[in-house]
Amino acid sequence: MPPKIRASVLIPVKNGGALLGEVLDAVLSQQAPWPFEVIVVDSGSRDGSVELARQRGVRVHCISPADFGHGRTRNLAASLSSGEFLVFITQDAKPADVHWLRNLVDGCDAAPDVAGAFGPHRAHIEARHVTHRELDAHFAGFGADLSIVRLEDRARFATDPGYRQWLHFFSNNNSCIRRTVWEKLPFPDVAFAEDQTWALRAVEAGYGKAFVPNAVVFHSHDFGVWETLQRNFDEARSFQRYFGYRLQSQPMRALVSGLGLARRDWGWLRSAGVSGWRLFKNGIYMALIECARTTGQYLGTRHDSLPGWLLRTVSRDERLQRAGGA
Repeated sequence: MPPKIRASVLIPVKNGGALLGEVLDAVLSQQAPWPFEVIVVDSGSRDGSVELARQRGVRVHCISPADFGHGRTRNLAASLSSGEFLVFITQDAKPADVHWLRNLVDGCDAAPDVAGAFGPHRAHIEARHVTHRELDAHFAGFGADLSIVRLEDRARFATDPGYRQWLHFFSNNNSCIRRTVWEKLPFPDVAFAEDQTWALRAVEAGYGKAFVPNAVVFHSHDFGVWETLQRNFDEARSFQRYFGYRLQSQPMRALVSGLGLARRDWGWLRSAGVSGWRLFKNGIYMALIECARTTGQYLGTRHDSLPGWLLRTVSRDERLQRAGGA
C-alpha cells in the first residue's frame, strides 16, 4: 500500500497570476520526512492559473465563481484531500523556506488536544516599510517560541475582548488543522473571517491552538485608501456579527484613532531614514490610509444601520463575491 499522506496543502485560487507559480514552487520544494499532497480549488480563473498548477503536477478542482465561499470552498478542498493534517494557505502566501510545512504540521501535532496551528506572515520584500513593521509587531505579540493556548479563564473570556481576540486569532493565510477536528468542526459558511470564527468555536469546545513562529509565509497587501476602507469595513462588520465587537463605535474616536496610527507610521518612517519631502509625502499618504482604516471600522460597526446601496459599495468582500473571486 502507498504510504499514508501526512499533510494536504489546500489553496483556493482565482486569477493567482505569476505569484501563484512562485507559491506552488515553494510548496512543492518542501522538505518533509513524510508524504504530502497539494490541491488547488479554482473558482473561475481566466489568467492561466489552472494550467499553471497542472503543469506542476498539482491536482486542480474547478468550481463556478458563484459557488465560492471562504469557509465553503475550504471545506470542499478538505473533503477532496486525504491528509491527517489540513494545511491552508492562499494564492499569494509564499512559504519562506523549505521547512515551513514540517514546522507547521509538527506544531499542530505538538499536543493531542491541539485543533489547529498558525504561523506568522512577513511582508513581501517590495511592501511598504510600514507594512513590514506592522506585521512584525502583530506576530511578535504571540511570542518567539512555539506556544499552545487554551481557554483557561472563562470569566475573563466573557468580559475581556482583548483576551478573547488573542485566543481566537487564526489566519488561513498560513494555518494547519487536524483532520479529526475538522470533521467535527468544519469551517462555518460565513461571508468573512471563517478562520477566526472556526478558531473561536474550537477554543470554546476545549481544544488548544498553537502558534508556530518558525512556520513563516510571505504575505502582505499594500492596499490603497479606498481598498483599506473596504477591507476594514468587512472586518469590522464580521467582528460585530460573529463576535459582538464594536471596533469603532463613535466617529470622533475613530478619527483620533486614525491620527494616532498616522503618528505611529510617521515615527516608523523616520526611524527608517525617510526625511524631507519624501517623509512628508509618505506621511500624508499613510495618514489617509489610517483614517480610511478607522473610517471603515466605524462604518462596519454600524453596518446594520447603513442603506443597502452603501453596503454594496463599501464592502470589498461583497464585490469579490459578486465577481466570484477567491
